[in-house]
Amino acid sequence: MIKRVVALLLCGAVLSGCGTITLNAALSNWVKQSNLSDNLKTVVHDAKVTIKDLANPALGVNDLHTVCGVFLTDVESANASLPTPDSQSSNLLSSAYTDLGAGANQCYKAGINPALRADASTLLAKGLATLNAATIRISVVTGTLP
Repeated sequence: MIKRVVALLLCGAVLSGCGTITLNAALSNWVKQSNLSDNLKTVVHDAKVTIKDLANPALGVNDLHTVCGVFLTDVESANASLPTPDSQSSNLLSSAYTDLGAGANQCYKAGINPALRADASTLLAKGLATLNAATIRISVVTGTLP
């Protein structure tokens, strides 16, 4: 009888460890699998280029459409990797990608209109700020910069 109890306790201890993963490990795995580091570099770089181009009144509509279209594609690609294992990181990234996508769409619509170009730049700046907050959250959880 004692052997059975010991065997059951050992089995329980072994099985209790199965399938358990910490948030740190789960988010670290997601960061690697989603290629977050490269996606962030691409999105941030493209956002900065887009903001610079929006401020250039000499940039024609066709060129601006190209810049905005490429940027939107990059944002949508990064957004496709959501959700993360951490709801707070997911919410921050989703909010950032939503603002960046809205900024890319506004950029495309802006044409030569300075007010619409400024609106697009504002949305992009807001998206970048939220993306920075998401990066900080992910860094806190994982202990490393993405």
